[in-house]
Amino acid sequence: MTQIEAARKNIITRQMTEVAEDEGFSPEEIRALVATGEVVIPHNLHHDFRAIGIGKGLRTKVNANIGASNFHQLIEEEVEKLYTAVRYGADSVMDLSTGTDLDKIRAEILSRCSVILGTVPIYQLGSERSIMEMEAEYFLDVIERQARQGVDYMTLHCGVTRESVKRLRGHQRIEGIVSRGGAMLAGWIERTGNENPLYEHFDEVCAILREHDVTISIGDGLRPGATGDATDRGQIGELLVMGELTDRARAMGVQVMIEGPGHVPLDQIEANVKLEKRVCGGAPFYVLGPLTCDVAPGYDHITGAIGGAIASAAGTDFLCYVTPAEHLRLPDIDDVREGVIATRIAAHSGDLVKGVRAAKVWNDQMSRYRKALNWEGMYAMAMDPDKARRYKEESEAAGSNVCTMCGSLCSINIDNAAIKFTKRKSIAEAEAHAAG
Repeated sequence: MTQIEAARKNIITRQMTEVAEDEGFSPEEIRALVATGEVVIPHNLHHDFRAIGIGKGLRTKVNANIGASNFHQLIEEEVEKLYTAVRYGADSVMDLSTGTDLDKIRAEILSRCSVILGTVPIYQLGSERSIMEMEAEYFLDVIERQARQGVDYMTLHCGVTRESVKRLRGHQRIEGIVSRGGAMLAGWIERTGNENPLYEHFDEVCAILREHDVTISIGDGLRPGATGDATDRGQIGELLVMGELTDRARAMGVQVMIEGPGHVPLDQIEANVKLEKRVCGGAPFYVLGPLTCDVAPGYDHITGAIGGAIASAAGTDFLCYVTPAEHLRLPDIDDVREGVIATRIAAHSGDLVKGVRAAKVWNDQMSRYRKALNWEGMYAMAMDPDKARRYKEESEAAGSNVCTMCGSLCSINIDNAAIKFTKRKSIAEAEAHAAG
């Protein structure tokens, strides 16, 4: 049985118990949320790791994209990116490799991956043959191969249909189609006149995913890649198809996530989240960023974190990181670290608004350590303990209980001294009164 099938039969799986322990829920609460599809536990039968839940009421999860390209293909480097992403707190990693030997690269990453692993199967199809030679049987074979290897969730652009592409073309965009999978499928549809095989053979796709308990992440192939294109007919038309497919996949025992737009102005983010939840029956929402402006190449981890914080607060469940290399190049190790940390900040900021159970506990403990000038405690609570420790220890105040920002005028030191003085004075007055 898949996780959702077990949940519907009132069976609490080991994975549900692990998620409950990590999130501060009871196993029964997690089972009930998995049964409705509001929480998913991407956990392929062939991939052994401690389960991680995504969805309603849980901590907002963070994904890091890695993967080789046909320009730059070094397996050892991608493995190091995996280790870096996990070390700095990613809950999921997606292998987006293109080029050659993709099965080998994926096997190497899977064998070392202690978190959720996702892929985009059309990248492998497009790397192994011309997209114009795409056949349903070959697409299904690629999905089957990846499922047997142990992939936990797959991005499949099933909502890119003849009708949704037609609707998109009828509403002129600034930047057109920016999703690689979406562009490949739309180009194939427009050149051949045929229907998207992922849509046409959706039940067969779901049968493969169910066999291995692979979660489907229904990809937004027509998502806006410019803030000026956000929430247009093409995006909404595809979302409506995604909502219908959500019901079909759940009915077949497959867990479902929905992928959301990557470039959205601040004032449209909350509306996009509410729309997805309404149309797709509360399915966990997975967004890239979203980036709130288009003019900051080299700093898009910041634009993505701004949008991600608002999206998380509004109810988004899963944030895909954006690195400083976005739109410019393949990210390196440093880009991966910065992207993960920036996105974790966004996720945590949203969790404080959503009332996630563990978020406030963690946040308040940091504040208590700051009040006590407990530097070791502060390092332990920091998202990046190494950087926090390095900044303090490389300063002139390395051996002091204050930092170089305020030095002897440290407000916390002054306030703590005032509190101690007041306490001593009160005790002395009480003793004098008792003796009097």
